[in-house]
Amino acid sequence: MARHPIEVTGDRKQPLGMAPSAFLRDYWQKRPLLIRQAFPGFESPISPEDLAGLACEEAALSRIVMHDRRRDAWQLRTGPFDEAMFPGLPQQDWTLLVQDVDKWDMDVRALLQAFRFLPAWRVDDIMVSFAAPGGSVGAHVDQYDVFLLQAQGHRRWQIDSRADAPTDFRPDVELKLLARFDPDHDWVLGPGDMLYLPPGVPHHGVAEEACLTFSVGMRAPSRAELIVDLAEELAAALPEQARYADPDLAPPRDPWEIDDAAFGRLRGALRDLQSLEEDQLRAWFGRFITQYRAGGEIAAPARPPSAEALASSLDQGASLLRHPHSRLAWTREGRQARLFANGLGLTLGVADARRLAAAEELDAAGLAALGPAGRDALHALVAAGHYQLVKPRRKR
Repeated sequence: MARHPIEVTGDRKQPLGMAPSAFLRDYWQKRPLLIRQAFPGFESPISPEDLAGLACEEAALSRIVMHDRRRDAWQLRTGPFDEAMFPGLPQQDWTLLVQDVDKWDMDVRALLQAFRFLPAWRVDDIMVSFAAPGGSVGAHVDQYDVFLLQAQGHRRWQIDSRADAPTDFRPDVELKLLARFDPDHDWVLGPGDMLYLPPGVPHHGVAEEACLTFSVGMRAPSRAELIVDLAEELAAALPEQARYADPDLAPPRDPWEIDDAAFGRLRGALRDLQSLEEDQLRAWFGRFITQYRAGGEIAAPARPPSAEALASSLDQGASLLRHPHSRLAWTREGRQARLFANGLGLTLGVADARRLAAAEELDAAGLAALGPAGRDALHALVAAGHYQLVKPRRKR
């Protein structure tokens, strides 16, 4: 048996077919893995009709990819779509993709609990795709980790796991499709099977029949994104009078030369980038990584409840539900912690930061478990719209 088999079988106790620590050590960002029956007896929490309805919503991020086999031509349409369009689509060779379905459907969102062996702030979204027979988005490569869970029907997946796999794009389509794809593995996945792909592995999925596939994608900002965002944050904190200056200027030997003295002054002007303090780095990255990728805004309530009114409502059986677009994470700050929520930063104790970061729902007991700083942070989150107060249902 190979030291690192590319195919294993999972079960209810070990969805990865192994301990999470073994998966992270041997496969995460290293090699692909097919897990048969990662979710035994899996039944999709969303139907193709529900997905089509979601694709008609203005705020949903949806696409349809169509393939003309005869001409090998690809067409991309972006939503929102009109419901009347779907009955007119062909019987084969098209795929509907909707991103962030975990933000819209709580049953789909519940699947994220199975991926808590990863940092929660690394998970981006669950994209759900419906493919008619023959439907595909073409051979392509992603620059992030993805878990492809087959939810309904069967899909054939081919991958090229070789280190030197070609990744040049076709010049004749608007999609980033591979100009050449030579698979070395070929599988058909059924409901409950899951394929893990690290970044950079060419792959191609084709529906054997009408099917649903869930893609659990990771957030992996490029270095360019990180550098630009950090530079913008540092620049925003600088006063207008902080400029390149040369009070030590001497007559130049050549007026057109940028001499060594000028480059020395330039390094001084950019010293904020060169001597970034650890606490500055942590505060910036926490704000950056918790900002919702799709740019969705969380609206603050017009009249947020006071801390006293909030506590009273919870005592009477109400609960707080987290907004589906709210992304939380925390980091240590000396003996304290800083909690981040979509770019907002709040200082509180470590225990309270842990509780709030993980709390999809809070009741009176959850509030009572928080210290004073934790309660203040929770009230700030409620005031910013990250939690909504839901009153208990009246008994008939």
